[in-house]
Amino acid sequence: MDISFFFETLIGGLLSGVMYALVAIGFVLIYKASGVFNFAQGAMVFFAALTCVGFMDKFGMSLWLAIPATVLAMVVLGFAIERVVLRPLVNQPEITLFMATIGLAFFIEGLAQLIWGSQVHKLDLPIEDVPSEYIMEKFNIIVSNFDLIAAVICAVLVALLALMFAKTKVGRALRAVADDHQAAQAVGIPLQRIWAILWAVAGMVALVAGMLWGARNGVQFALTFIALKALPVLILGGFTSVPGAIVGGLIIGASEKLAEVYIGPHVGGGIEGWFPYVLALMFLLVRPEGLFGEKIIRRI
Repeated sequence: MDISFFFETLIGGLLSGVMYALVAIGFVLIYKASGVFNFAQGAMVFFAALTCVGFMDKFGMSLWLAIPATVLAMVVLGFAIERVVLRPLVNQPEITLFMATIGLAFFIEGLAQLIWGSQVHKLDLPIEDVPSEYIMEKFNIIVSNFDLIAAVICAVLVALLALMFAKTKVGRALRAVADDHQAAQAVGIPLQRIWAILWAVAGMVALVAGMLWGARNGVQFALTFIALKALPVLILGGFTSVPGAIVGGLIIGASEKLAEVYIGPHVGGGIEGWFPYVLALMFLLVRPEGLFGEKIIRRI
């Protein structure tokens, strides 16, 4: 086996896994604080990327003007979701909230295409998708500049989220709400406001994910299916853990790429589409709460 090719495949998978983790973090943020599995996260990724491109195409904005305009749009979307959808459903069963996010997903997808159109758009970021000369000279391994920079962007975003949760008043309130909604309300934490902030943050995470995946694959409806790749990531890492989303993303990205290269030729094409789900299913049988999830103990 060519060891250089193996490491190229492994590193490529790990860097793709970082972007899977970024989508999964959007799920974790909502689920951790509200107990809602946000099925609409993929639609938010699509809406964010399409809105950014729409601002550039229809209003002639530069990328650096379109990004803050899209951030504002995602914040407004997050606040609107909390006010119109979640607030009336407070204290309803979890399945009711889940079904609400399914309906929300279809609404957001339709709204994005109604405003900006349904054609495929090209998103040009100032990042060249070419092999890194430094990595090639230093380690004799071909790694894309785009993958490296995308991984750095994701790492910076995760670090900022960690600082927000650990050091800010809003972050402490978010942690309190995540631990116990009723106790948080009892000490005066405004639950609705915290949820609105959280949905706005999830919208901004969706923007970063949408731009990176949109630059690679084109801004199109298929971006909504990126969220499906986050499901095995969440199963491996745990639904309530940001570090778990990162580790799960790395595992899924690496295993998917290695399976495609080394197992795919023996079992037929398309293994990268279903192998992560098989891995997640096997993991569910051993540790259903995920690597970083809390064990649920039910007393009878």
